[in-house]
Amino acid sequence: MAFSNNKQKQQEEEEEEHRMEEDEDESEEEEEHFWDDWEGEDEEGEQRDSEFVCLFCESRYSSCGSLFDHCASLHRFDFHAIRTTLSLDFYASFKLINFIRSLVAENRCWSCGLTCQSNRDLQNHLHDLVDFNEIKTLWNDDRYLIPFMEDDSLLYSFGDCDEEGEDEQITPIDEDLIKDLMNIEESIHDDQDVVNKMVVDDDKHEIASVSNDHLNKASSSKELINGKDLCCDKDPEGHLMVNSQNHIAKHIKKINESYFGSYSSFGIHREMLSDKVRMDAYGQAILKNPSLLNSAVVMDVGCGTGILSLFSAKAGASRVIAVEASAKMAAVASQIAKDNGLLLSKSQNGVDGFQKGVIEVVHGMVEEIDKTVEVQPHSVDVLLSEWMGYCLLYESMLGSVLYARDRWLKPGGAILPDTATIFVAGFGKGATSLPFWENVCDFDMSCIGKELVIDAARIPIVDVVDSQDLVTCSAILQSFDLATMKPNEVDFTATATLELKPSYSGTCCWCYGVVLWFDTGFTSRFCQETPAVLSTSPYMPRTHWSQTILTFREPIAMGFGKGNRGKPEAIGTEVYPAAKIDLRVSIVRSTEHRSIDISLEAAGVEPDGQKRSWPAQLFNLQ
Repeated sequence: MAFSNNKQKQQEEEEEEHRMEEDEDESEEEEEHFWDDWEGEDEEGEQRDSEFVCLFCESRYSSCGSLFDHCASLHRFDFHAIRTTLSLDFYASFKLINFIRSLVAENRCWSCGLTCQSNRDLQNHLHDLVDFNEIKTLWNDDRYLIPFMEDDSLLYSFGDCDEEGEDEQITPIDEDLIKDLMNIEESIHDDQDVVNKMVVDDDKHEIASVSNDHLNKASSSKELINGKDLCCDKDPEGHLMVNSQNHIAKHIKKINESYFGSYSSFGIHREMLSDKVRMDAYGQAILKNPSLLNSAVVMDVGCGTGILSLFSAKAGASRVIAVEASAKMAAVASQIAKDNGLLLSKSQNGVDGFQKGVIEVVHGMVEEIDKTVEVQPHSVDVLLSEWMGYCLLYESMLGSVLYARDRWLKPGGAILPDTATIFVAGFGKGATSLPFWENVCDFDMSCIGKELVIDAARIPIVDVVDSQDLVTCSAILQSFDLATMKPNEVDFTATATLELKPSYSGTCCWCYGVVLWFDTGFTSRFCQETPAVLSTSPYMPRTHWSQTILTFREPIAMGFGKGNRGKPEAIGTEVYPAAKIDLRVSIVRSTEHRSIDISLEAAGVEPDGQKRSWPAQLFNLQ
């Protein structure tokens, strides 16, 4: 009986052990099923993981080695050479792949930043690197530790195809790291709605200028994985969770505070109020078009001292909503309106012949004013703003104006100004510092001038250019209809052709770069009695906007000579000057809030159409 009981007990223990093994197998199968995308447990997973997608086109390869050979031969991207030259470890290489994929998705060149119109144009544009070290910092951002492309096999396999001799430099792939990275990828999709709500409301906030692509990839630092900051938090259940919303919101808030705070300086306002071109254009548009302003409801976006609001009240507006994000300037504008009897007050009458106070100064961003002032959607007759920055688009305030237009302006209401145009022209040696340094008290200091020109090829310069120093005719680069344009049209790529001035009589002159400026129009569409134009052209009186100067890395010779018969490398030289210069320019809002990125591509063209192209240049105006 005892033996029988022992045997039965042994059988029960064996059955229990068998059940535990089955449960463990089921648990392992569930875990394996969860990770089948990574370990290729099923046939579909193996097929998917075996396909490595090219960084630049839709081509797929069965191994990352074949893919990188393809990239090197067709797209001029030598992954192994870049890793070796820059001594990139696993993390830096991981970032590089995500960085390239993110830019290619926007049809942007990964090395120079040029924005192309299509992926095909981008592939035609791709070029060899000139300076490896110059680009190393481009992807040195922890947001590129977030996989840009879902199920990107290349991210976790590139270490397997390292060339011989690189093993000592490359950190081996850690399985725990892979799992952590996958958690990040999954959680960033789950938390995207939270990010959008906390950071940017596309319908209500100026931060709409920040693209979703940047929101997807930016994050803050909370968690260390293998000693590397992967910018993560953990939720109460212990899962990794992207914590980018607070970081981005705080960063943009800090930039906005700095931006609006800079306008608390009275010196800036004195400069703007002393700008005769500016004041004459706005004064004429507001004060000399009575059919537009009389009894109108006006909104002034970014009122500053309130001068445009004062003009509007003087012109007979029934209500003026003056919006100002700087607390100090909102208080100043209120005091100025009050001192002139124009601040809205139930008990106060006007002075100096003006009607009773009609100006309401609202402190805050225009995207948020419905929280502090009663104004019905689509109830404004005239939308006013002096939003323009250097090169027209610097400061990125246009997005706020377009938001106000779509939110508050009546159908068919007026927006002033209602047009904006960016112009471009080529400048000669006289617009550089070279002439000064060539003769300083009869001493040659041209070495300084040459160094300054080299530096200018990296950084845009805002300065006044004499029209006599322009060597080409001006050309329209881009035009905006502010009454109808969409917010995403603020970013653009455009082409223009520069030709020598007809008055030029020499055989050859040198074009050292291009000058950008803008005009804004108060056209007869709304200003029927008296249209006006605000021009920042070098041919007009100077303004506080000056012009924006982009210098070529090397000057291009221009003239009216004959072709060089099959020698494109000689085009643009003194022997074979170019008849004209074709430009391709992109201006986009930068990842740094309120800054803009400008890419410039130039090609010298001979009379017979033969071209010589120079590498694209990238400038950041901040």
